[in-house]
Amino acid sequence: MAERLLFLTGKLAEPGLCRILGASQGPELSYEVLNIGVSVAALMSAEMIARRLDGPRGADRVIVPGLCAGDLTVPAEKLGVPVVRGPEDMKDLPGFLGRGGVPPDLSRYDIRIFAEIVDAPRLCVEGILDRAARYGADGADVIDLGCLPGVPFPHLEEAIAALHEHGHRVSVDSLVTEELLRGGRAGADHLLSLKESTLAVADEVGSIPVLIPEEPGDLASLGRAIDALAARGRPFIADSVLDPIHFGLSRSLARYVELRDRYPGIEIMMGTGNVSELTDADTAGLNAFMLGVMSELRITHLLTTEVSPHARSVVREIDCARRMLFAAREDRSLPRGYDASLCALHERKPFPYSESEIAEIAAEIRDPSYRVNVSAAGIHVYNRDGMTTATDPFDLFPRLDLLQGDAPHAFYMGVELGRAQIAWQLGKRYVQDEPLKWGPAVRPAVSEDTASPHAYKPEGTTLRAGRRKREVP
Repeated sequence: MAERLLFLTGKLAEPGLCRILGASQGPELSYEVLNIGVSVAALMSAEMIARRLDGPRGADRVIVPGLCAGDLTVPAEKLGVPVVRGPEDMKDLPGFLGRGGVPPDLSRYDIRIFAEIVDAPRLCVEGILDRAARYGADGADVIDLGCLPGVPFPHLEEAIAALHEHGHRVSVDSLVTEELLRGGRAGADHLLSLKESTLAVADEVGSIPVLIPEEPGDLASLGRAIDALAARGRPFIADSVLDPIHFGLSRSLARYVELRDRYPGIEIMMGTGNVSELTDADTAGLNAFMLGVMSELRITHLLTTEVSPHARSVVREIDCARRMLFAAREDRSLPRGYDASLCALHERKPFPYSESEIAEIAAEIRDPSYRVNVSAAGIHVYNRDGMTTATDPFDLFPRLDLLQGDAPHAFYMGVELGRAQIAWQLGKRYVQDEPLKWGPAVRPAVSEDTASPHAYKPEGTTLRAGRRKREVP
């Protein structure tokens, strides 16, 4: 028997929602649409649902708008059935229903992020802790203390102890044997990096070593180091080392393939900084590609840096990518439709509503508050007096009937039209009263209603009333 769904909506969205669900309906979809007495669906709240809905009306699950505010466990407990958020825009419902009406699970991943503090010797312990706290909040699993050639690190042991005290796992990254030994004796969880010629370090400390070739590209020496530690029963991670573009990237990728083919069951690390740091391109796409390679090869450890100013969000981007790619791989699916957060500049479906559809909605408006939306044709502003369209806010503003001297209203409309123009120019989703969404490229002030502390919600859009005169029923 098909699961029965109850879709809650508002007056303006009800006709469109019924059309979309009607087009999606099949023998497996049984549903009811209920307007709970709010004009704009996006203004719905969990408290309002609990207050206005007496029962589930025979539904097995209640679907509410994606922008519905509040704790949905409150109405769920009252109704006795699950209450879940749908997509932020009802035009995305077919994909949502194609997953059984369940948001993708982005809580799982199998790639551990090593975030390197490359200038650790030059930072005091408090500075190291501050950087580690930021990396940890962004998704890092291990804090890597990068040692610098010729720069003393007298407080290495103190830094390791302080990081452990604050709940971090720690790795020490050095090519100097003495620093690796100091790090291992101080209790570092991992040591980066041991070679065939320095394997004796692994016999003196309990840290898990990361093995690299004796010389760049020397996969044979890496193989001998792997065989030696495997024979001793020691855990290790192997890294054949990723090279930058035009300096051996393609061949280094081939070495990772060969390493995985030769040793199907070992733990492997890839350091992606040589691509993200040394390429003048937005890092989100670069990281998504590199993690796609890692996902295929089952490489489960990643070392990254945030040195270049343009790479300042790579830990967040990698955290987002590892969750999306894990979910797609588990589903044996392309990494599409899981999370659009890494499409920071351009979206696959930036304009869900056509100009004619927005005009239909505008015709139903009966109050003076301005609504703003964006289609491929431009920026649309409308209220009960009609709709006007342009691609430049300066062309729109003289046409708006703003009250003389009403500075707050003018400021509000200026902000919204500026956002709308950026959305139209780049091809991004625009939602009135909401900041444009840039995914992990921008540090969120608060992560709300996500599957995990670091997962990002897909972007969407909903037609909403203007903030200035909005009243929540």
